[in-house]
Amino acid sequence: MSTSLKVMKYAFFDLMRSRWVLIYTLFFLAATGGLLYFGDDAAQAVLSTLNLVLLIIPLVALMLGMNHYYYTRDFVQLILTQPVSRPSVFLGQYAGVALPLATAFVVGTGVPFVVYSLTHRIDAGLVLSLLGAGALVSLVFTALAFWLGLANEERARALGLALGVWLALTVVYDGLVLYFIVLAQAYPIEGAVMAASVLNPIDLSRILVLMRLDAAALMGYTGALFSTFLGSTTGALVALAALVVWVAAPVGFGLLAFRRKNF
Repeated sequence: MSTSLKVMKYAFFDLMRSRWVLIYTLFFLAATGGLLYFGDDAAQAVLSTLNLVLLIIPLVALMLGMNHYYYTRDFVQLILTQPVSRPSVFLGQYAGVALPLATAFVVGTGVPFVVYSLTHRIDAGLVLSLLGAGALVSLVFTALAFWLGLANEERARALGLALGVWLALTVVYDGLVLYFIVLAQAYPIEGAVMAASVLNPIDLSRILVLMRLDAAALMGYTGALFSTFLGSTTGALVALAALVVWVAAPVGFGLLAFRRKNF
């Protein structure tokens, strides 16, 4: 078994022992099941679950990823005394946290939709876009958690930065974009607003899901721009590609920081 798989296996079982992954899965299972049962509308349940995705997944991924990094530093130092490559250790640590979180969301959210589809018609593409967006957001913010942890020796400071990142991307960012739109509404700002959307993985995940719905009022200004200038299919593909880049970039920066760090 390669070093990455061994480290990933250790990280996975360490995360499972904390039972947070089980609680996380049951939360989405109960929330999605309740929305489908009481609302009896798959599209509305997707929209409501999307709000949970945009708020809860980034916060949980940041907190669990960062806590795991700090609690396993001694283990990592021990591993690095052996003739192993640093990239394999980092990627194993990252995958051992990110993949279980993404899988927990997909299982917790997907199972209720599968059960619901046995007796009702649902838009499979819409549900798959929700599951894909949630999984990618999990990968993005777990990578950010490891990168922030590597960049800060003090756990309290790193946690503060993580909360700041979460607040900035979930709350402050949309407010700044709206303020910019109001100030510059007399100018052709469509390209700038679309570029601003690409810089926020949460906004991208929202666009990726809402592009499956023919409801411009729900898309917001950025989603409407994607639909108008790129079309539904192309816009969704652009959002998906940008989210993949958002996964690769913090993983790459984290790997670079890990290789340079003096443990």
